[in-house]
Amino acid sequence: MIFKDYYKILGLENNKVTPEEIKTAYREQAKKYHPDINSENDFSEERFKDINEAYKVLSTPVSRRKYDRMWNSNIGKKKKFEESKREEGSIFSNFFNMFFGEQLESKKKKNIRKKEKVPVKGENIDTEIDVSIEEAYYGLDKKISLRTQNGKMKSFTIKIPAGIRNGEKIRLIGQGKNGENGGKNGDLLIKINIKDDKKFSLRGIDLYTDLCIAPWEAVLGTKVSLDTIGETIFLHIPQGIESGERIKIPEKGYKDGKGGRGELIADVKIMIPKTLTKEELGFFKKLSEISKFNPRTNLE
Repeated sequence: MIFKDYYKILGLENNKVTPEEIKTAYREQAKKYHPDINSENDFSEERFKDINEAYKVLSTPVSRRKYDRMWNSNIGKKKKFEESKREEGSIFSNFFNMFFGEQLESKKKKNIRKKEKVPVKGENIDTEIDVSIEEAYYGLDKKISLRTQNGKMKSFTIKIPAGIRNGEKIRLIGQGKNGENGGKNGDLLIKINIKDDKKFSLRGIDLYTDLCIAPWEAVLGTKVSLDTIGETIFLHIPQGIESGERIKIPEKGYKDGKGGRGELIADVKIMIPKTLTKEELGFFKKLSEISKFNPRTNLE
């Protein structure tokens, strides 16, 4: 493409000018070459179009910065340049269209471009699926079905890697919408939602679970079994433990992606029996008579 010196067209010697100087130069040149004043001069009409074109580019900061980089390369370094020829029937030059994205071509060029279609990649498709904590921990192949653009159902097998993080996406290349003009298909992006269950909840790489114990276990202390992912462990419950306390078990949580694991955090909950035998009820009545413990002392 042949370079056009917009500064010269406006009668300016170089690009070291202010926006106000550009506006003043434009007004002078526009008045000088306005077709109404030079109606018998065909050159003035072409010149007037160049003047408007130059001002439109140089009066916009973004397009001027882009143009100045080219000006410095072509004019600042004294490289040769010449005026670009206008296409038949076009309003602005191709060079001007570099700054404003308008490509107004002759009928001949339009016909050529219709034959030379540009490949366009198809759009991606986003979807999401739910998996359990244990499924995500161990990894699995999961089959899903999606409705395609033509309304038919298509099945996909997704390989979910062990230890995938909640919210991560799996990409199936080329399984999105069809490309156009020979372009590649888009991709299928599947977001993985790891769902909490009755046994565990996941926060980052730590697993949370409830540890339910009886009142007498809390008072006397005990040893209880606790299920973790893939195994059962035994915990020592100290005497006097209270509801709301937490017991942290290292390396029994979720995968951390580095070969280790987070913590398993057990929330202690002291459970009160809903039904009691006469003998059990008698023990609790006896305890209430002999005990001097008052849980509300610290609140008074």
